[in-house]
Amino acid sequence: MNHKRMLECDVLVLGSGAGGLSAAVTAATYGLTVIVAEKEDVFGGTSAWSGGWMWIPRNSLAMRAGIREEIDAPLTYLKSELGAQFDAAKANTLLERGPEMLDFFERHTSLRFIDGNRIPDFHTTPGAATGGRSVCAMPFDARKLGPLIDKLREPLSVITIKGMGIAAGQDISHFYRATRSPSSALYVGRRLLAFAWHKLRYGRSMHLVNGNALVARLLKSADNLGVHLRTHARGVALLRDGRRVTGATVVGAGSEYEVHARRGVVLACGGYPHDVERRSRTFAYTPSGLDHWSAAPCTNTGDGIRLGESVGARFNNTLDAPAAWTPVSLVPQRGGGANVIFPHLIDRAKPGVIAVTRAGRRFVNEADSYRDFICALLAATRDGDEVCAWLICDHRFQRRYGLGFSKPFPFPVRPYRRSGYLVQAATLDELATKCDIDPQALKSTVETYNAHAREGTDPLFHRGATPYNRALGDAEHQPNPCLAPIEKGPFYAVKLLPGSLGTFAGLATDTDARVLDENNCAIPGLYAVGNDSASMMGGFYPSGGITLGPAMTFGYLAGVALSKTKVTPQGDCTAEEHPSAHSPA
Repeated sequence: MNHKRMLECDVLVLGSGAGGLSAAVTAATYGLTVIVAEKEDVFGGTSAWSGGWMWIPRNSLAMRAGIREEIDAPLTYLKSELGAQFDAAKANTLLERGPEMLDFFERHTSLRFIDGNRIPDFHTTPGAATGGRSVCAMPFDARKLGPLIDKLREPLSVITIKGMGIAAGQDISHFYRATRSPSSALYVGRRLLAFAWHKLRYGRSMHLVNGNALVARLLKSADNLGVHLRTHARGVALLRDGRRVTGATVVGAGSEYEVHARRGVVLACGGYPHDVERRSRTFAYTPSGLDHWSAAPCTNTGDGIRLGESVGARFNNTLDAPAAWTPVSLVPQRGGGANVIFPHLIDRAKPGVIAVTRAGRRFVNEADSYRDFICALLAATRDGDEVCAWLICDHRFQRRYGLGFSKPFPFPVRPYRRSGYLVQAATLDELATKCDIDPQALKSTVETYNAHAREGTDPLFHRGATPYNRALGDAEHQPNPCLAPIEKGPFYAVKLLPGSLGTFAGLATDTDARVLDENNCAIPGLYAVGNDSASMMGGFYPSGGITLGPAMTFGYLAGVALSKTKVTPQGDCTAEEHPSAHSPA
């Protein structure tokens, strides 16, 4: 008889992004044995490529800085933003337990956080704040990971400088100002020298920032707690005892084995951004599912969602949008390899750039959020036309801020032009011809924009009118940090396409991250976190960090819930009393 190899644990986590690792580290802190199974050869999922910011209102870092608010303000903001998608139970859970999650990880693990007290919410609807609701992992020295550093997904190449990550806030501000400020030039010089030494000595940067630092700190914590971390391990089927999920069949590295999980299984496989078939059913603008470019890892193909559905889980696609929309551009690779996706998150807000459709007209406040940008683009595109836009700027803008993947001075422009990524022309008419944009309309659009931009106004879309707009602009540029004329050639353009940072539609879950069936009943032993679960934001994007904040919080709550699960000899699960989350067993 052929017996499958078998492993046993208390908790099996499928996937290794922030949500999955949050659940794993929490469960292990409470003394449970945990296995993390990752299908790729590196850990971190989309989280390792992300900015790493978490939206956690009422956090202790803000409070220590004197920024205090009651739960009513962020609750009002979520109600204002989400409308009919507002889930009171989950909203209250995030706002009450999110700060607890941060304190738990700072007290018991290697996670340390820095504040985002100057980062505003995306909109100015009732309850919005101009700061104090965001946190990010503190930069991390990768050498503390030991051999695990080779198993950490490196930052997304196109948003680094040759592999050196740059953090939001003062870090990136120094890089923008390096040619105009001696202190910034000194700061950047030190960063580049340290990076050069790390590349020579270790083959990669050892100064980790953003989502890379978050995942590294979670991995360090998991390793310290004895979590068994496995790569090349893909969950292909869930095991059950009656209705209860008891583990999974895992394949990888030429073997197949069963993992029996006494307390339960956590699905954390990153959603379905690269599942073309499911995209065709859920992304209304692309019935083929093909006309979409996601910045998430290409291995995020909906494994966790399919596993959940195989045992009766409900897939929730009743959200306002199925994915976290963002404009992207395609970066050609040497040797003809597949294009790399560049997400345009901040360049659109800098003074001296506009976005136009092929009709040559602006269609949006370019400094608004990435979701708002794509929603406006979809609304401006006629049925049957390609969904695309062009970012247009002049030479001064490109040299000061860069445009998409094309870096600013002192990096040369020629390689970006030669690859076809950056379109250059001496005049706007020539640029329009090269990009197949209506030349007369583009000329008229730029003339109108310039006339107002010189005065710092934008009567058409009010760019620079909100705290979020201004935060992404250039504070040194006045009178409006988001507006400057486009005047002197050569002129440049980059083509934008509809993309995403990940998916929002996913498995229905409750406030403990337990997966729900079609009758809204929890499936015993099954949890889903991160993008495998349907976003509690209902497809909206109220602020930066609304993916990672809930992922970390509900991952933590899944770990707490698993620690309270008592399994009888008959395999039934009941809840048992457990020490406070601040006093792990």
